[in-house]
Amino acid sequence: MIVYGKNVFNQIKEDPQQIQEVYVLNNIKDQSVLKAVRQLKCPVKTVSRKELEKMTDQGIHNGIAAKVKDIPTYTLDELLQRKKGDRPGLYVALDNIQDPHNVGSILRSADCTGVDGVILCKHNSAGLTPTAIKASTGAAYTVPVAIVNNLSQALKQMKEAGYWVAGADMDNARDYREGMYDSPTVLVIGSEGKGISPLVKKQCDYMVKLPMVGSISSLNASVACAVLLYEILNQRQPVKR
Repeated sequence: MIVYGKNVFNQIKEDPQQIQEVYVLNNIKDQSVLKAVRQLKCPVKTVSRKELEKMTDQGIHNGIAAKVKDIPTYTLDELLQRKKGDRPGLYVALDNIQDPHNVGSILRSADCTGVDGVILCKHNSAGLTPTAIKASTGAAYTVPVAIVNNLSQALKQMKEAGYWVAGADMDNARDYREGMYDSPTVLVIGSEGKGISPLVKKQCDYMVKLPMVGSISSLNASVACAVLLYEILNQRQPVKR
């Protein structure tokens, strides 16, 4: 798999064993990137802008790309076992999110707010593609991801493990500031067009909504997720005055 971008490269260089080959733009001017590349003990190839744009599918590559091993993913059991610390667990489950930019942005927010892991659907969903990895600015390498065949069954399993499931939805929902986030929580974000699917909704203990006071009736999935995650962080770690 080819990943690209300065932020992604800065993350993967911390684990050089996963890098198989590095591709650097032939006239790159960023000396910090060049210095980091020289310190790596892996094959490095200088390429033209045309070559780099082709291998990154016209993505914003910042003059650097790398061929890497696939990012490891986990089963749900493995994901839960990886949780660290004594604080209540927090996971984000994505119900058929199909835009890789949204997946990447959600991973980025998950890293920033201390989420223990993200759950993706195996089918009809965007995975850890180069575009998602780029959008995550490297968080795809820091936030553990589980891939499940059936999100409804996965949420049922997490409820049996003591987690409350909060779905982001406008119907029959409480204000997002009234969520019970002090307990172990799974936050479910629905697909860009249809929201949370009916079977997954049945597993949600309650719904939360963001107030819409303007003319637009909804937020982008990744933006809504970020707002909700920061509210959870705010409630769990309130500012001391």
